[in-house]
Amino acid sequence: MSAENAVTDTPTAQPTTPHDPYLWLEEVDGREAMTWVQGRNAETAATIEATPEFTATEQAIREVLDSDDKIPDVSRIGEHYYNFWRDAQHERGIWRRTTLDSYRTDHPAWELVLDLDALGEAEDQSWVWHGASVLRPAPGEEWRHALIDLSPGGSDADVTREFDLVTKSFVAPEDGGFLREESKGGLGWIDADAVYVYTDFGPGSMTPSGYPRIVKRWRRGTPVTEATVVYEGEPEDMYIMGWRTHSPGFERDFVGRSIAFYDSETYLVQDAGTPDEKLVKIDVPRSAEVGVKREWMLVELRDDWTVGGATYVAGSLLATRFEDFLAGARGFTVLFEPTPSSSLAGATWTAHHLVVNVLEDVKNRLHVLTPPPLAEGPDVPWTRSELPGLPTIGTVVVGAVDSEESDDVWLVTTDYLTPSTLSLLTVGAGTAPEVLKSSPAFFDAQGLVIDQHFAVSDDGTRVPYFVVGREGLVRPAAGADPTSAAEPADGAPAPVGSRPGAAPTLLYGYGGFEVSLTPGYSGTLGRAWLVDGGVYVVANIRGGGEYGPAWHQAALKAKRHKAYEDFAAVARDLVARGITTPEHLGMEGRSNGGLLAGNMLTQYPELFGAVIVGVPLLDMLRYTHLLAGASWAAEYGDPDDPAQWEFIRTFSPYHLFDAEREYPPVLFTTSTKDDRVHPGHARKLAAKMLAAGKDVTYYENVEGGHGGAANNAQAAHMAAIHYRFLREQLG
Repeated sequence: MSAENAVTDTPTAQPTTPHDPYLWLEEVDGREAMTWVQGRNAETAATIEATPEFTATEQAIREVLDSDDKIPDVSRIGEHYYNFWRDAQHERGIWRRTTLDSYRTDHPAWELVLDLDALGEAEDQSWVWHGASVLRPAPGEEWRHALIDLSPGGSDADVTREFDLVTKSFVAPEDGGFLREESKGGLGWIDADAVYVYTDFGPGSMTPSGYPRIVKRWRRGTPVTEATVVYEGEPEDMYIMGWRTHSPGFERDFVGRSIAFYDSETYLVQDAGTPDEKLVKIDVPRSAEVGVKREWMLVELRDDWTVGGATYVAGSLLATRFEDFLAGARGFTVLFEPTPSSSLAGATWTAHHLVVNVLEDVKNRLHVLTPPPLAEGPDVPWTRSELPGLPTIGTVVVGAVDSEESDDVWLVTTDYLTPSTLSLLTVGAGTAPEVLKSSPAFFDAQGLVIDQHFAVSDDGTRVPYFVVGREGLVRPAAGADPTSAAEPADGAPAPVGSRPGAAPTLLYGYGGFEVSLTPGYSGTLGRAWLVDGGVYVVANIRGGGEYGPAWHQAALKAKRHKAYEDFAAVARDLVARGITTPEHLGMEGRSNGGLLAGNMLTQYPELFGAVIVGVPLLDMLRYTHLLAGASWAAEYGDPDDPAQWEFIRTFSPYHLFDAEREYPPVLFTTSTKDDRVHPGHARKLAAKMLAAGKDVTYYENVEGGHGGAANNAQAAHMAAIHYRFLREQLG
């Protein structure tokens, strides 16, 4: 989930909260809470981490993360191609650039732009890169004005500092440089001397979710206190922001008002920065996503919409000329309409085309749509063509190189067993993609296969899932008894992982916020799990976006149980197919997936031999009062409403835990610096289970934010804990 909020050290009072003996664990950096955390971490260090197997796994993972052979992702900024890179020598990372000709070579010549390790050492701060935004210059001028977001320790709260790409140095505030102090929010370029700023301006300027409630226009050389208010949201809104589009000849200013997830408004700022400035609301459904590019407006629907005498179905992508729409026209061209097996995964503009990415049963397909020239009438259809030669199972990611000046796109193709390949393709040219880079194989995939199956949930819904592993394990012989183990010739028991029905299996899921889980290569997963006989499974349960908005909406609020029933159905189907057994089946979920894991633990403990609960929501009575929780009420419901609490409590693991019930071994992981999902969720349920004598392992990283790790060393350490826990519990 992408919601954010600021850390508070003191738990918020909630009148409806019954006595909670572990409320003190919500004090993020409280002395008693941190003493408890340190004690649990020490126990993990003395058990899981104190083995040669852990050291070997951690080293194998670290080699993948630090490898110089990984594909360096690049973004075109002017004539340069920029990349942010971490490795063993650059733990926090470096921002660097090269040319396209150099990038095409096996060993590009990189020019250092910013060294975060050196910056952190000089400023005594553990900076974590959050990205950069660069202003498109006027023709003939240099690309130089950048805004860089840096987070202390990996929290969502960050700072924004102006950076000069020509001198490769920060522009100090005393020299007129823009600086946004640490908070949730951001800056966005208007021109070389002005930005939109949305941040913490003081009391009353932040929403209950911890997002900015006010957006202002800030001129260079003036204090932020003198910035001019452009828009002020309502006190209960979720997020307010402003931005300018910089397409030459189509420069426009907008304000975005997020009322809640899946509920937003977009305003055009007419005559921006003049005495005649006014905001014009773009009249589309509040549940829709709207985007404006040059003369076109695209609308992606989450609900059916009847307008202009026509009804458009949820999940569709519509197009119209923006100026015509502002003038009152309500005719749309349907660029994509979903089917029962397909959904829109995304759309990417180039200079002359729109590349539409579609999921067909969780497999990507690309289509090229070309709009008619501006001089032609509004009823002229868009032309359509295909991009052939893409994989039948796997993920294809497409992104424009420079949507203003070029029809080139980056294509990244991958699947669970195929390392990523980066290609450059000119859309509409009729040429094949040019392969630029291929990631190395970090593990031996010989004998491993990928299958897709469908489980049947409690209400009859077919739920897709992917299975990856050795062919003999994931495709057991017909008629084989999954509960029996073949005996080798010498009479010794066959090792776990070498016999059908007994493979250690990791089942992963998310099921929320319309997020789709698609196949991708992981050298870490391959080295630490697959090559040693582990099976990996990804469940595309409801709540996600694999089949569009309806798939997501099927598991909202009172229907949340559908996601958990789907996941349980996949677990049972794996056993029925002879791939594994409950004692050899583990599952993992993070964030919203951590809530999934908590519910598997408390509602379906008999299905699993081990459970990993990562950066989770677990106390669903208090979640709206902890950090960013208020912003997720559209997903889960409002526990302060007694009627809604009646269904929320049916999926609140903290309240579903029963000290008298048997549970599989569980690993909780979180981060002290997580200012999105409060670490108190994991702390409190772990403490409650420990007090009841359950088999609990706990590890809390002090840095890393919601991602869990601030550098490769921390990421390798966390991953090794996960995989070694599963190995020890599942065999």
